[in-house]
Amino acid sequence: MTASLLLDWMTEEGKKLSSCRHDSPFSVLGPQPHQDEWIIRIWMPEADEVKILLKQKSIELKTPNHPWVYETLLDFDPGSNYQIKVKRGGIEHTQHDPWAFRSEWMGDIDRHLFAEGNHHHIWRRMGAHLTERESVEGVMFCLWAPHARSVSIIGDLNSWDGRHHPMQKRLGGIWELFIPGLTNGSLYKYEIRTQEGHCYQKADPYGFQHEVRPAKSSVISKLDCYQWKDQSWISKRDNQNSLKQPISVYEMHLGSWMHSSTDTPFIEEDGSQRECVPAADMKPGSRLLTYPELTKKLIPYVKERGFTHIELMPVSEHPFDGSWGYQVTGWYAPTSRYGSPDEFRAFVDSCHQEGIGIILDWVPGHFPKDEHGLAFFDGSHLYEHSDPRIGEHKEWGTLIFNYSRNEVRNFLVANLIFWFEQYHIDGIRVDAVASMLYRDYLRPEGEWIKNEEGGNENTEAVKFLQQANHVLFQHFPGALSIAEESTTWPGVTKPTDMGGLGFNLKWNMGWMHDMLDYFEIDPWFRQFNQNNITFSICYNYTENFMLALSHDEVVHGKSHLLHKMPGDDWQKYANTRALLAYMWTHPGKKTIFMGMEFGQRQEWNVWDDLQWDLLNYPPHKGIQKLVGDLNRLYKQQPALWKDDFDEYGFQWIDCKDNTNSVISFMRREKDTSEWLVVIANFTPQHHSNYRIGVPINGFYKEILNTDCEEYGGSNQGNLGGKASEKYSIHGYEDSLDVCLPPLSLLVFKYDS
Repeated sequence: MTASLLLDWMTEEGKKLSSCRHDSPFSVLGPQPHQDEWIIRIWMPEADEVKILLKQKSIELKTPNHPWVYETLLDFDPGSNYQIKVKRGGIEHTQHDPWAFRSEWMGDIDRHLFAEGNHHHIWRRMGAHLTERESVEGVMFCLWAPHARSVSIIGDLNSWDGRHHPMQKRLGGIWELFIPGLTNGSLYKYEIRTQEGHCYQKADPYGFQHEVRPAKSSVISKLDCYQWKDQSWISKRDNQNSLKQPISVYEMHLGSWMHSSTDTPFIEEDGSQRECVPAADMKPGSRLLTYPELTKKLIPYVKERGFTHIELMPVSEHPFDGSWGYQVTGWYAPTSRYGSPDEFRAFVDSCHQEGIGIILDWVPGHFPKDEHGLAFFDGSHLYEHSDPRIGEHKEWGTLIFNYSRNEVRNFLVANLIFWFEQYHIDGIRVDAVASMLYRDYLRPEGEWIKNEEGGNENTEAVKFLQQANHVLFQHFPGALSIAEESTTWPGVTKPTDMGGLGFNLKWNMGWMHDMLDYFEIDPWFRQFNQNNITFSICYNYTENFMLALSHDEVVHGKSHLLHKMPGDDWQKYANTRALLAYMWTHPGKKTIFMGMEFGQRQEWNVWDDLQWDLLNYPPHKGIQKLVGDLNRLYKQQPALWKDDFDEYGFQWIDCKDNTNSVISFMRREKDTSEWLVVIANFTPQHHSNYRIGVPINGFYKEILNTDCEEYGGSNQGNLGGKASEKYSIHGYEDSLDVCLPPLSLLVFKYDS
């Protein structure tokens, strides 16, 4: 290239760099071969003076072609073995040249797997990684934005000026740049210029940490530093059949379980004070608890109540507290509201050491339109469908992932593996699965698109869910994958190789609605609704069900569980105890929402605490004690959980006594042939001589009575148990004549 052509070329290249239109800075900047020599070009906007420090000598650079392109000739290739001394605005600093580090970060195999949607650890490549390149420490940035004209890294390092650090476009729409000297905790975003010239500032889709809302920047955060102490827990979990274990879940929202006073700020171990940003609608003078504080307060509470797992409403980073976490913008980061990623790891680790598993709500069904998020990411509908008839939830104001795009599925599937691998979680509960499965979900006629076969099934979402569950159980065989699926879609918990969705548990929404409908009516009318409490057994073995009384049932004017119940306070408490006991003795794993365990009165409010002051009153303390005892009984009696999904595990004794609204049944377990007798009375009518058949003659010990005085009941019962009599009923030769208290549930165990 002649000197004249080189001048024209460099002038144009400099203009492209200065106007943020360059997609290949490596073709211009850094060491470049020139005839028999090498040109080093340094891009340094608004610098007053630039020198190269090379082999203990300093060379001042000139700007012959563009005022911000500093260059010099060398007679050898310096590689990356030089530094730059920059003077700008009277301030000098020395740095390495980002464009001297030219080798690709994403290799051919990485790109190939990502393009076909099968790179299960793509976060190891994408995002911002503290690493070392050619013996120089810094941060490697990697982003997928195939339709962008240019991408720059902005942050405190360059005063958020997108002209300073343009990234290099690679094959497959991948953008890369290594910036030497950046450290943990630095803030950054990507400035993306579209083909039309529009400019967007985006948080990192693969960012491992983000600022505390309302700030929106990503934060450089190192992976793999935390020293886990839960190896025995993980090994045991992945070497057992989770469906053959007791599972009792405490569902909760970390930010509204309990607050702390702003007068008691959280103090770090080094003595420094942490700034905690309260939400705008939080009660005055309060702040959120941090992960370390939750470790100290929440874990002992849950352990004392006897729950096996905590289910956390979404903790992935989200900008708006009022979304409860279900509108995610930071998929690869635990929310910074409560602390750092390692503090969340320590919380999970502590749970495991206390014998408590962690389930996360995972939301792959939609994402918000926030400007710093995934929406219209690179000037195109990259993560979402372009057609709103399949790409938007208008009622929720959110966008739907384009599951037909391999890279988008990869983003989500790898995210699932990320949470298990990086944060040692034990399970996921996938929110709003029905909204993913049906193209016409919450859509009027004419506002949705039929699938290729003319139906309403979203076949792309089905394939995604199958892939996600298949990959999850390949990596973590002891995991829990729970679907919140509210329809009769077949095979939700059937393995993917049998055509199912591949979950191993499904929330039993039918049972939940039937139970609440039943318990909300006056007990006198329950005799006409006996089917509500018995129907669930008719379909119980079509899926692996989890019984759930969730947060959705205690908001938006529905009342909390206690206040759904009819009658005076005594009946409300007794009804609540009877419902919870029936839930624990019914086949299926268990989930209840925080506050139900002690009879919360007010509806759940995301901005407020639970009503902990209610525990000063005996009836609420009684419900709390009952829940603890139910969990202990549940774990002690394999008949209540080991054969949940085998028809042998449940046997009606009598389900037809609608006149008295009484049901009786057995829970059984094959391996030890142990079984329990359960009797429930769902009216305030006391029965002093109620007879039920039993299969074996002998003494039956009363091991649970929800009417006990310590639970707040009237203390009627059977003096510890009953001996059977030779009196034929319900198809059995022997029977028990029991005292059946009002609005109660009793459990008997055959003793001898």
